[in-house]
Formats: sequence, C-alpha cells, structure tokens
Amino acid sequence: MRHSMTETNYEAETAQIVGDVFGAMLGMELGHVERGPEPAGTEGVLSAGVYFTGPWRGAALVECTPSQAREFARRLMPLEGPLSTDDVRDALGEIANMVGGNLKAILPAGVGISMPSVVAGSDFTLRVCGGRILTRVTLDSEVGLFRVVVVETAVAS
Repeated sequence: MRHSMTETNYEAETAQIVGDVFGAMLGMELGHVERGPEPAGTEGVLSAGVYFTGPWRGAALVECTPSQAREFARRLMPLEGPLSTDDVRDALGEIANMVGGNLKAILPAGVGISMPSVVAGSDFTLRVCGGRILTRVTLDSEVGLFRVVVVETAVAS
C-alpha cells in the first residue's frame, strides 16, 4: 500500500529499507541508532542523493566519510586492484539510487526518481531548496556511523 512519507512510520521504514539494501548488496548488517551522535570524521563527507518528482517531491541523501564510502564501494564492486575516486563516488551514487528506488515504493504512485549525484568535501552544506527534513536516520555499521536523510519539498499546484 502506497502512502505519504509524512506518516509517522517513515523513520522506521527508512531504516529498514537502508538495512535491507546494505544487507543484500554489501553484505553488511546495520543497526539503527535512535538519537545517536552525529556521524564523525575529520576526513570530510561524501553526500550522494537522488531526487523525487511528481505527486511527491523530495530527496534521499546518503552521507558518510570517504573511508566509509571506499569500503562500501569495495563491497559493491569487488574489482581487482585499488578503487579510483570515481569508482567510490559511482558506488555511493548507486547506493543512494538503490535506497531511493526502494523508498519510491512507499511513495504515492507516479513518483519519478533522478539519476544520483555525489558531492564531496570538508566544508560544504548540501541543501535541498524548499525542503523540509522528514528524517535523519543514523545507522551503525562495522565501519562506523553514517546517515540517511529524507527531505520533502513542496509540490507545485
């Protein structure tokens, strides 16, 4: 049954979806940290996002450190030799795409999803213009805490 992400169960559903994606695609078990500390790291942040359009608009963002993204990429794309920066960014974008694609299943019918985008750095803020954060889900993995953020934007009338 499709419904609005504004219902009270979006945090649990988001955590479950991310856990399912990481379990199936990366072989990683995740724990949901309720009101836990912010994911920490002095090495900067990678944010990968997909954007939703149609009767519901918003975004799903995966935020982690570069070393976490590298481990996620190594598990997603078991390549011979070292992974390039582009490999890591592509893998994180694909993870955001898988998370967003699974979130799309609980959104209203007719919602479309964009290609993923990735932003990297140590001094930036990724803001979805006109957006309202529905949830920030902090997840614990064997490589530390990372976060998934779901943002809702206004639908033009």
